[in-house]
Amino acid sequence: MLTTQTRSLKPAEVKKGWVLIDADGLVLGRLAALVATRLRGKHKPQFTPHVDCGDHVVIINADKVKVTGNKAEQSVFYWHTGYPGGIKGRTVRERLEGRFPERVVEKAVERMITRGPLGRRQMKNLHVYAGAEHPHAGAQPETLDVAALNRKNKVA
Repeated sequence: MLTTQTRSLKPAEVKKGWVLIDADGLVLGRLAALVATRLRGKHKPQFTPHVDCGDHVVIINADKVKVTGNKAEQSVFYWHTGYPGGIKGRTVRERLEGRFPERVVEKAVERMITRGPLGRRQMKNLHVYAGAEHPHAGAQPETLDVAALNRKNKVA
């Protein structure tokens, strides 16, 4: 008799890889969805929902990411200063042209990861850099060509 068993990974059995993605010209939402899947580990056959089994993802050229349509002007990040009437907002274009353009990518990925302690631990495996330089060359990350996966992933 053949029995099928669901294998549940233990945290000690997890093998984490390193992935390098060049975000130059890529569509923000499509990039974030793919990165969130990699961080959670859903691309692996031994995916376990309650274990951090995803890979480390290094994103370079985050300042060159693209948004489609009018989202650059109409999509606004809001925050509150804590004072009465202290709501502030910046558009995606202002954030990409500002001091920390990598935070646009980080926030897009963060909103696609499950909330809670596990999601916070998975977000620590995301490394985003505005330029082409990154300090993770020692980990020998494998390059993932996101633009080649689907023609809609890159804006011409």
